[in-house]
Amino acid sequence: MRVPLLDLSGQYSNLAEPIRKRIDEVLATQRFILGPNVTKFEEAIRQFTGAPHAIGVSSGTDALLAVFMAMGIGPDDAIITTPYSFFATAGCVARTGARPLFVDIDPVTYNISPVELQKFLRDECEGRGDDMVHRASGLRVRAIVPVHLFGLCCDMDSIDRLAREYHIPLIEDAAQAIGAECVIASEVKQAGTMGLCGCFSFYPSKNLGAAGDAGLITCQDAKLAERIRVFREHGMEPRYYHHFVGGNFRIDEMQAAILDVKLPHLADWSAARRAAADFYGTEFKRVGLTKSVTLPAEPYRGKVESHHIYHQYVIRAPRREALREYLEKQSVGTAIYYPVGLHEQECFAYLGHKRGDFPETERATQETLALPIYPELSREAQTYVVNAIAAFFNR
Repeated sequence: MRVPLLDLSGQYSNLAEPIRKRIDEVLATQRFILGPNVTKFEEAIRQFTGAPHAIGVSSGTDALLAVFMAMGIGPDDAIITTPYSFFATAGCVARTGARPLFVDIDPVTYNISPVELQKFLRDECEGRGDDMVHRASGLRVRAIVPVHLFGLCCDMDSIDRLAREYHIPLIEDAAQAIGAECVIASEVKQAGTMGLCGCFSFYPSKNLGAAGDAGLITCQDAKLAERIRVFREHGMEPRYYHHFVGGNFRIDEMQAAILDVKLPHLADWSAARRAAADFYGTEFKRVGLTKSVTLPAEPYRGKVESHHIYHQYVIRAPRREALREYLEKQSVGTAIYYPVGLHEQECFAYLGHKRGDFPETERATQETLALPIYPELSREAQTYVVNAIAAFFNR
């Protein structure tokens, strides 16, 4: 049996007719940039998440960058985030001229650790007037960027309390977590609605994927939301009048139309991914591997319905590289997210970090492995995957 890491063909075959119809309508109008499909999709996402404002942009990366630029973040500033994430999280900080400040992850969830965040704020930062300043660099700490990795929300209840205590805005990197929920201040909230802004990616492999690059920003503040809208068109308002330097961060009409077709199915797709994750858990118990393989954490299960959207199903396993090679020979697709912590990337050498600075991140880079998961994945295929893993450990 061949089991790919991801197969989008089933999703497309089910929605091919309405998607092609919407594409043909866009082509017939010959309006491709910021038209009625963008407006419609933005409103649909706003209602889906419950956010006051939603702004479609060109990618998840540009969502982060546009927010940072609109906030006026620059060379005198620093942003706290995790070293265990896709490159864009810290890359966009650096592109503004600001400094990424890394805080290690929780070893169970792989998300930024509230315990380590509290230590960092207490020991390495101090208040100076109205600002929180990073002592070593002297830079203002302008934001905390928690990343809801693999479809699981960070411990936002704890992180929000710290952000309020130290008066630092939260900007959520929700690129992998649209529709995921957690409890914050005794209230159920969706990813992207718990900070000042939330940044989403609709890269084709995401749970809600476009036919190319696309992204979106949710925002709590009306003035900042309007500023971001102007930023996505080179800071232009009205046409050819530029109040500040923005960027070309516009979402295409065609991508918005495709995403608008898919959005009503997202909750069912996420539920199907959770069901697949449950089946994996049952199968790992059946073959007696729950002590050899660490399964994904589900800290909000029983508290909220959409406790995890399983953008990725990531296990922790000894001899990860050998296991991956074995699964490849069995025609099972896998992936490593991420093999190198951001603090060890060559482009961030100027930050001065060394091996051992973020031990949980470094351990995760060596032990985690993503297994196939998508709504159409068959139980037969999942059983094959687990049996292959059992065969590896039983050799």
